[in-house]
Amino acid sequence: MLRRAVLCFATDRKANVAIIFALTMVPIIFLLGMTLDYTLALRKREQLNAAADAAAIAAVRPAMLTQTDSEVVKATAKAVFAAKANLPGLAATPTPTVTVTDSGLARTITVSYTAESVNNFPGVLGKQTWQVVGSSTAKASSAPNMNFYLLLDDSPSMALTATQGDIDKMILATQSQPTYARNCAFACHEAHPNNAAPSSTNKDNLTVARANNVTLRIDLVTNAVKQLMVGPWTCPQSGTSGGVMQCMSALNNTTYKAAIYTFDYALNTIQTLTTPTTAGTKIGNIQLLTVDHQNCPVLNGSGGCIYTTDYGTDISKGLTDLNTSMPDPGDGSATGTPQEVIFLVTDGVEDKLIPKSGGSCDINATYPLPSANSTTARCQQPLNTAICDTIKKRNIRIAILYTEYLQLSDGWYTSRISQFNNPSSSTGTIAQRLQSCASPGLYANVQNGGDISKALTDLFIKVASSTASLVQ
Repeated sequence: MLRRAVLCFATDRKANVAIIFALTMVPIIFLLGMTLDYTLALRKREQLNAAADAAAIAAVRPAMLTQTDSEVVKATAKAVFAAKANLPGLAATPTPTVTVTDSGLARTITVSYTAESVNNFPGVLGKQTWQVVGSSTAKASSAPNMNFYLLLDDSPSMALTATQGDIDKMILATQSQPTYARNCAFACHEAHPNNAAPSSTNKDNLTVARANNVTLRIDLVTNAVKQLMVGPWTCPQSGTSGGVMQCMSALNNTTYKAAIYTFDYALNTIQTLTTPTTAGTKIGNIQLLTVDHQNCPVLNGSGGCIYTTDYGTDISKGLTDLNTSMPDPGDGSATGTPQEVIFLVTDGVEDKLIPKSGGSCDINATYPLPSANSTTARCQQPLNTAICDTIKKRNIRIAILYTEYLQLSDGWYTSRISQFNNPSSSTGTIAQRLQSCASPGLYANVQNGGDISKALTDLFIKVASSTASLVQ
């Protein structure tokens, strides 16, 4: 009887689900507890990683990049981390390890931590806490001390009127001029227009332009330089007055110096290297090239013309002579020498003299080249970038603002310049050569009537800006 009862119990399957459920409840509970604690630990790690990110970025802010005491940098990072890492559910607020690595102007900050997330089911894993580790790395370069050399085109082509409205106004204002200057949108400055003494009926076109308040390209360039060095410019740095240079210097906690040069057939010194504020006082000396009269840019000792053709834009010579006067650049650090930057503002077309024998002009220049005298010819061409390569090999950067060469319809332009300016002034050979001359990322162009002040300011800010980034 007993044997039969035991056998029946052993073979009965009516309650097997309840028994299996009871047996599996133990591992299920353990698994749920472990999952919950692990999920909470992951959430803590995300929050602590965010605290490490904030700490690393705080240690490479511009103000901190000027700090040479690494212990001060570490203390700053630790304070930011501690303020954000005081989280519930941790056994204690972790103390991070901060590593500071400087290499020249570059600084790398690594913030790493180890924390203990308190387990809600300590018996599951047999321990009270779950270890959480993480790190963040940020890198930035401090803004360098820099010397800026503004090289501005003051040749006759910069006497082009600034907008279509100015072009129309200038043509109207010159309709009564003598034949040589009638219905002209250029405001060239001739000391003796029509090879005679100036008079009420014999005025150079610059005089006409000024009398009629016509804005010229040279005026826009001058205003752009004023914005850089004089202002007004709204600076977010409280208490900073002056232009863009003074503002960026204050924001980056750097020292900037500036020099102003113009070029035509020669390099002209407006102001050698000095403070931007002092250089700004000489901006009024930026003037168009004055020629004696048509086809006579330069006189000899007897008052006669040395050359019998117009010319006056030698970009290569301007860059070459400026390069000769510039010192070798340094890394721009507080203990080193400044970096050197050239800002070239030009319409990109050279109009210069070369020897008839052995001289070199662009192969696409129209031949025969106009004669200047028995031994010299006039060459009009886009910039030859050889001098740019020479300068950049010295680690001097070149920033270029191309004031686009206007596409005209007169015979001289059509036969001698248009082949360099097609299919458009933004994409033709002139633009391509200037872009090749510029250092990477430091080229900008502005069309006739465009905002030269904004373009030059944006280009300067691009050179002067310093940013921080998270590496990991």
